[in-house]
Amino acid sequence: MNKYPAWKYVLIVGALIVAFLYTVPNLFGESPAVQVSGLRTNKVDAGLQTRVAETLKTANLANEGVELQGETLRVKFKDADTQFKGRDAIQAALGEGYVAALFNLSNSPAWLTKMNALPMYLGLDLRGGVHFLMQVDMKAAIDKAVDRYLGESRALLRDKKIFYSGISRDGNNVVLRFKERAEADKARKELNAQFADLVLRDANQGEEVVITLTMKPETVFKLQEAALQQNITALRKRVNELGVSEPIVQQQGLDRILIQLAGVTDPTRAKDVIGRTATLEFRMVAEEHAAGGRSFEQFRNEPAPFNTEKMIGSSGEVVLVRKTVILTGDKVTDAQPGFDTEAGNKPLVNIRLDGAGGRAMTLATRENVGKNMAVILIEKGKPEVLSWPTIQSELGAQFRITGIPSSLEAKNLALLMRAGALAAPMEIIEERTIGPSLGAENIEKGKNSLLFGFALITIFMVIYYSLFGVVSVVSLAANLLFLIALLSMLQATLTLPGIAAIALTLGMAIDANVLINERIREELRNGMSPQMAIQAGYERALDTIIDSNITTLIAGLALLIWGSGPVRGFAVVHCLGILTSIFSAVMVSRGIVNLIYGGKKKVTMLSIGNVKWAKAAKA
Repeated sequence: MNKYPAWKYVLIVGALIVAFLYTVPNLFGESPAVQVSGLRTNKVDAGLQTRVAETLKTANLANEGVELQGETLRVKFKDADTQFKGRDAIQAALGEGYVAALFNLSNSPAWLTKMNALPMYLGLDLRGGVHFLMQVDMKAAIDKAVDRYLGESRALLRDKKIFYSGISRDGNNVVLRFKERAEADKARKELNAQFADLVLRDANQGEEVVITLTMKPETVFKLQEAALQQNITALRKRVNELGVSEPIVQQQGLDRILIQLAGVTDPTRAKDVIGRTATLEFRMVAEEHAAGGRSFEQFRNEPAPFNTEKMIGSSGEVVLVRKTVILTGDKVTDAQPGFDTEAGNKPLVNIRLDGAGGRAMTLATRENVGKNMAVILIEKGKPEVLSWPTIQSELGAQFRITGIPSSLEAKNLALLMRAGALAAPMEIIEERTIGPSLGAENIEKGKNSLLFGFALITIFMVIYYSLFGVVSVVSLAANLLFLIALLSMLQATLTLPGIAAIALTLGMAIDANVLINERIREELRNGMSPQMAIQAGYERALDTIIDSNITTLIAGLALLIWGSGPVRGFAVVHCLGILTSIFSAVMVSRGIVNLIYGGKKKVTMLSIGNVKWAKAAKA
């Protein structure tokens, strides 16, 4: 009656063994380490491994081995102080082609690592690190798109030899004016074919025909989404350049990006690279307005002439540039700092463009040899002309930027360009730094809360339900084992909200056992035999357990789908905990009870609190 088939016991034991193996790595702790990775085409191989080992030996820095792990190299140290010294020595020896990042390496045995049994990742609030919340300027993204449509429309009309009397921008619209209806009709046909994502409207204004180009609402939405995703991609590349392991760069809301760098001990450097949300533009200088050579000083306190913008150069000089953008930093495929040997070793940046960028640069410079082109860096909405050199000859996909004030500035500019351009400017609206000591304190508090909660549940269950209470506590421990193992298998990031979800899971899991125990006691009070009461108790409580857990699971899935940040972290642990609690409360506890009572031919009473078998009591 209350005997499990052998395969069910094999399933339970197998699940417990696997859960134990994948939970154990979390108990070994971590050691400070350095992770070495290559940038771009630089590879990490056995030769580099030997080179790093010799560097540490020369620097007299003790380590516990240099291991090659896929495309990275990992060096384990005994303490944090040696870790910092090792990182600096390795970075100095390898140079700019490689990144040496601080890293925490698990101390679990190699045979567990080979099974991919790894500890859970710890979130920012547990490990320490830096947190940035970035606000994306969507208006700037739309403005840039409108300017692009303006330039492309002008180029299209010129290419098709369609005569127009004027082209300008009115808010987020591009306005084209024609003196003849025939030219307007030809333009409308070409514009419709070229710009399917725009709405075209024409109207007669006096003797002119005016065509207005407006972005469709879905085009604006796609533009904003694309800008956000491009910024996320660029920021991820920048984080990789910083050499941060296990970074979190994700969308939060419609126009914000969350960046969490766990384990970062140098937040100033991270903020310098990530917070410097620069975009790059190449524009022609409006030389026809210059007076006395290259001077635009007469416009310092005057508005800029039509179709130009007034900007400030790196030395504080006034520079007038055309509004038309030749190309932006998203066309840059590589950028390396260097020195101009022909000009007294002044800093420069060697640029390489993609195919489209190379063609745009060729066309622009072919017609403007001998004129000046401005390299504009835009930070937080403030443009600065880095340099505006004279175009000596037709440029292509490779050229260089000169006039950079310092080698450090050249290095940082090359990093920003190499890591990818931003589709829209951003600014840091929230910044937090969590020290490692605070993270360790959070771990200790979270661990203590779980232990105290488990201990109180154990005391209550054993006092109130006797032997069945002990069985419930054992199944609860199995549930905790299953949950931690699942989180480790999935390599989920554990945060403080995740610890709260584990505590909640313990309460929900024991609630299922309470339902089962109370159902068994109720069947005993109704006069059912002990063996029948056990069977009926588990079977009749199952529907209630499943119903209550499904409704809770639906709420957890809603948090997982529409939540973000800490809410999603809570929801992941919560949903996994519901699944493990059903298995442990039904399968594991029933298996233990069957082992205790299933082999007995005659049972006169059950150890389930103050309720005895009613028929035996009457006898």
